[in-house]
Order: sequence, then structure tokens, then C-alpha cells
Amino acid sequence: MTNLEKNEDKFDMRVNVKYRKRTTPGLGPAIIREISEAKDEPKWMLEHRLKCLEIFQSWHNPRFGVDISDLDLGKIVAYLRPDVKKAHSWDEVPEEIREAFEKLGIPEAEQKVLAGVGAQYDSEAVYQNIKRELESLGVIFLDMETAVRQYPNLVKTYFMQVVKPTLHKYAALHGAVWSGGSFVYVPKGVKVSLPLQGYFMMGAPGSGQFEHTLIVAEEESEVAYIEGCSAPRYNVLNLHAGMVEILVKPGAKVKYVTIQNWSKNTYNLNTKVAVVEKDGTIEWVSGSFGSMKTMLYPASILKGPGASSSFLSITYAGKGQHLDTGAKVIHAAPHTSSIVDARSISMGGGWAFYRGLLHITREARDAKASVRCSSLMLDNESRADTLPIIEVLNNEADVGHEARIGRISEEQVYYLMTRGLSEMQARELIVRGFFEPISRELPIEYAVELNRLIALELESSIG
Repeated sequence: MTNLEKNEDKFDMRVNVKYRKRTTPGLGPAIIREISEAKDEPKWMLEHRLKCLEIFQSWHNPRFGVDISDLDLGKIVAYLRPDVKKAHSWDEVPEEIREAFEKLGIPEAEQKVLAGVGAQYDSEAVYQNIKRELESLGVIFLDMETAVRQYPNLVKTYFMQVVKPTLHKYAALHGAVWSGGSFVYVPKGVKVSLPLQGYFMMGAPGSGQFEHTLIVAEEESEVAYIEGCSAPRYNVLNLHAGMVEILVKPGAKVKYVTIQNWSKNTYNLNTKVAVVEKDGTIEWVSGSFGSMKTMLYPASILKGPGASSSFLSITYAGKGQHLDTGAKVIHAAPHTSSIVDARSISMGGGWAFYRGLLHITREARDAKASVRCSSLMLDNESRADTLPIIEVLNNEADVGHEARIGRISEEQVYYLMTRGLSEMQARELIVRGFFEPISRELPIEYAVELNRLIALELESSIG
């Protein structure tokens, strides 16, 4: 057993949980109605689910990205409700679930650097809390089920309006079987000084997790949200098809951070889209380490003049992994700006694929955009590809692009070794330097697994 395999036990947290509700494997109107009834949803949500199911059943699979021919949705359990009550104090969370989250440092992070935490196990939230001073300012931070019941008109106004179920087959699937996730609403002018966090854990083999996160940042407001994901290893396939919708109103600023460590038996088919209005800002920061196969392309639609977007990502593809990741940016208004900086490492036979789209419309005069995608391969068995698509429909845009794929320079290794480092230390230092511009932007104080994962992966593959 390698050092990585030994240390990854920290993230292989299997919890023996009883379930109050568990649908049979597969999909169909009866299962959709069963999920909706279990959640005591309003009629409009059930109708929405059934409409999405019809779209899913008539839609084709994506014709690009990873091979998902082995994914049999007839064997996936779409909804599992743990037999626990949602808690507002860590002491109220069942001991076995609490211990799993404590290993990830969630309670400690909440005490030190978070404004609120939502924790989801399988299909339902098991913990939700927000600092009282934020509630007094009108900030809403709830699990989606509670938000649908307590703020039905507000949720209905925005739910799956940014991401339509016709976007692709798995967006429609999500709309039919979604469960859990977070609803964040920040009123005009309110600046949330500490981040909010949602942590999602899959515990059951052969299951799917379909959390829905909806963030609405009103005019001149600010908020940061961190999404953490993990699952134990099993010998059967799991599916994650979550969705994130973000509305950035004029002058508002949203930072969305993802630290993903799904187990190597998971298909991660996620959809994330932000619409940014005049002078608004969206910042995406992403760390992708887990899953067997991933398709993930956070999208920024710069709808208003002066809107801006930045996308910073780290992707690691190891043995048995094919991660097809990237970013989409659509400049749909004048004086908009965007930066994409995506970096990947592949080792142990892994395949990292950058797939990106930059589209500048005729109306987006004086748009400024920069795309940089860099890939580093640490052995001869691994693979890296980049496919950056750039479409510019006017002559007044300023666009820059850089793409690099390479291996560690033996000259650099030799130079560092002449300065007293071992070969392993030299290679590790070069890799860390490759990641550093991105990793320094990550909130590692509370996403403790990210730095540990980088160290463990390097130790196993370089050592």
C-alpha cells in the first residue's frame, strides 16, 4: 500500500446510517412523485420535476467529453433520506455523521472563519446554521427544501431560470430528481464578511446526489460561498449531477469556491452558471481531485456593461481518472472583462482535458479577455489535452490566449539538486510552483483537505 493509499483513508469515511426513505433504483414518474411527496413540495415544483423528466427521457447524451457508456441510470438510487432530523447545533447531529464531518474539519472551520455552514449527507441536509447577525441583516442561508417552503415565491422566481433543463440531458435529470443544496439570498448593499459553506457527502453505494445551489446577490452586495464534496470508495458506480445557479445583480460580487474530492467510483456531471449584470463580478475558484470521470465547465454570462469574471482552477488526474474540465465565458455587453487561468497535472496514467469556450458577441465592444491553460505531465503514461474555443464577433475586443503542455524540466531538477535538494524534493517544489498562483487564491484555512491532497498525491507519484 502506498503512502497515498494509507493517508487517503482520512477521506474514505463510511458511515452506517439508517434511511427513513429510499427510492427504488431507476427513474420514472412514480419515483418523481414519491420524491416530491416526501418533501411536501408545492404543486409547481412537482410539475417542474415531471417536465424535466420528459426532457431527460427524450434528450441525447453529450457528444463530447468523457465516456459515460458504463453509467446505467437504471441502477442508480435517486433519493435517500437519512433517518435523522436536521440540526442547528453540531451536538444534535448523529454521532456517526458528526464524526465524518469532524474529520474534514468542518466544525472547527465554522468556529474560526465561516459565517454559516450547511452539511448534506446523501439527499438531505443534516445540519444548517448561520450567524445571527447575518439573519438580522436579511441574509437567507437555508437548505433548498426549507427555502422552497418558507420563501416559495422568491425561489420560484429564480429556480432553474439561469440553467434551463434543455441545456443538456443531465441538467434535465437534475431538474427531475434534485434534492438538497443551498439557497443564499443577500439583500441590497449587504456585504457578508465571512464565507458561507455547503459540504456534500455521498455515503451509500450505487446512489446519486443531485444538490441544487441557488445564490442571489442583490445590488452592491458581496458574498463568498465554498462547496466541499467527498464520498467513500465503493466497487459500484455513483453519480453526482449537482447544479449551481448564481445571479449577480448590478455592482454585486460573488466568489464561488469548489473543492471536489469525490471517490474514484463517481461520475461527476455537474452544471454551474452565473449571470452577471452591470458592473457585477463573479469569481470561480476550483480544485478538482476526485471522481473517476468528470465533466465540469463553470459558465459566466456577462450580461451587463462592465461585468467581469475570473476563473482559476487546479485539476489533478491520477490513475484511472479522466477529468474533462474547463470554463465558459460569454461577453454579451460592452466593457466586460474576463480571465481564465486553468492548470492541470496528470500522472499515473490519468487524463486531464481542458475544454473551454470564450464567446464575444457583436454587442460586446471594448471587451477584454485572457485565457491561459497549462498542463503538466509527470510520466509517459499520462495524457493532457487542451481545446480552447475562442469566438470573437466584433473588431473592438482585446483577447489574449496561451496554452502549454509539457513535462518537468530535467534541467530545473538538476539545478535544484545542485542547491542541496533531493530529486523528490526538487520535483515536488516545481509542481508546487506550478500550482501556486491558483492555490494561493483558495481558502485553505477551512478547506483543509485541498493542501493535504496535493501533498499526498505528489508524495505517492513522485516519491
